[in-house]
Amino acid sequence: MSCPGMRSLRKSLPGVRYRQAITSRLFEKRTDTPMNPWMEKQKILITCPKGIVPWLAGEVLALGFPVLSEGEAAVETEGTLTDTMRLNLNIRTGHRVLYHLAAFPAENPDGLYAGLREIPWEAFLHERGEHAYLCMTSTVDTPTINDARFVNLKAKDAVVDRLMERCGVRPDSGPDRNRAVVHIYWRGSDVVVYLDTSGEPLSRRGYRKIPLSAPMQETLAAAVIFATGWNGRQSFVNPMCGSGTLAIEAALMAEGKAPGLLRSNYGFIHLKGFDSAAWRKVRAAAHEVQKETAARIIATDIDPKAVAAARQNARTAGVENLIEFRTCPFVATPVPERRGIVVLNPPYGERTGEVSRLVGLYREIGDFFKQKCGGYRGYIFTGNAALGKQVGLRTKRRIPFFNSEIECRLLEYELYEGTRRKEKDLK
Repeated sequence: MSCPGMRSLRKSLPGVRYRQAITSRLFEKRTDTPMNPWMEKQKILITCPKGIVPWLAGEVLALGFPVLSEGEAAVETEGTLTDTMRLNLNIRTGHRVLYHLAAFPAENPDGLYAGLREIPWEAFLHERGEHAYLCMTSTVDTPTINDARFVNLKAKDAVVDRLMERCGVRPDSGPDRNRAVVHIYWRGSDVVVYLDTSGEPLSRRGYRKIPLSAPMQETLAAAVIFATGWNGRQSFVNPMCGSGTLAIEAALMAEGKAPGLLRSNYGFIHLKGFDSAAWRKVRAAAHEVQKETAARIIATDIDPKAVAAARQNARTAGVENLIEFRTCPFVATPVPERRGIVVLNPPYGERTGEVSRLVGLYREIGDFFKQKCGGYRGYIFTGNAALGKQVGLRTKRRIPFFNSEIECRLLEYELYEGTRRKEKDLK
């Protein structure tokens, strides 16, 4: 994760002056009273897996927020803490919505502790009651530290010591992200402090109760669908559906249902000043934009247990009625006459010795495309370029993605009815 804009700011305001300038954005030094972050704009960093940034940036713009910068695995925008409610609710491809709280230089753990003690945590975190719990997370790349867990402990000590000093009591703390979460980004001598308004990653929609083995992450599935350019009105065919993630994400998009409506808990709910009435309005507005769809979404798998799991997950997501499930080999998947897209996420041989056994499968996928999917756009998501070549069709695009640390490609095939010449003659 990168910190856009921080380097240039530090050059203009070095040393102690730099620290004071940054912290004064949120904290009025004359009165020692923090400004209201629920109403004051600050930078917001939305993280995502590598390769997904273009589609996350498109989502941010579509929601009416500016894109200030793009990193390898994050998009920076701006808004208030109240704005993070809408971002958390509607973003499909992001993982965490991080509200910028402060930044300062630190050369060692003592400098980190001192900088964090300057932040008036009593304005943001509950020290008593059901919300009085703190989770610290961090991303660390500095030569003085070789264990991020030590950073989390040092940062937690600074926060709770400040609360103990100002409030006479300290909150509980631990690894659970189900309440208030503070994230530290420390690279070199630069420290940036965020309120993690998501808590649990946004990829955890809440519908995948039966994940099966090696499921595609929800945020990745959403990005893959965006990359196909599917408009939510044509047919969406998903053989080898597994636990149903691709089909479910497609159904949510077709219906215009915000993915965050499936969750009831976010990090911002546990911060001081949280306005439950405003949150209800944001959710109500999201419900109002849902629409009916005539798109046919078909999901099949040869494994009855996979189809049963996918159906249950779709039921939990509230989109079971939008998806046609069937247990069958992928070559027997029904393909409607009206045009659309067909997307497969076959295994790609992550273990030694598996690849040779998958060559025939990829060739069968190529035959399936040629024989049954004329007029469609075909897509294969794979982490094995050699297997992709076994499909036997020319790719129109090879879109890069990452599945965890595995570099993958979404292979696109334009599947003509008959020959390409006949297709052109029809236009």
